Amino acid sequence: MRWLLFLSRVAFICNLFSVLTLLILWKNIIQLQALVGTIGIMGYVLAIVFNPLVNLLYALFFLFKRSALAVIPGWLMVANFLFLLLQALYIFLQNDTFNY
Repeated sequence: MRWLLFLSRVAFICNLFSVLTLLILWKNIIQLQALVGTIGIMGYVLAIVFNPLVNLLYALFFLFKRSALAVIPGWLMVANFLFLLLQALYIFLQNDTFNY
């Protein structure tokens, strides 16, 4: 189950880029536009693809094969789940129609 550990790490890195993307949207701290574009792609696209996938795999392995989750550190699973909640909250707040 080393591939799940690899996907978990990739999702965590993309989640960190997601937070960095939100910081760039709030206050433009990086002036190099190529770097901003790369961070934006990793933060918006890849984090939204990998994080739900990894959390779904966690849930499936938790239900059917718990021994496979022993390879992944607990803090990594918790962090990816918390980032999933933050991303869901961000998407919900962005699409809220009552604030307009």
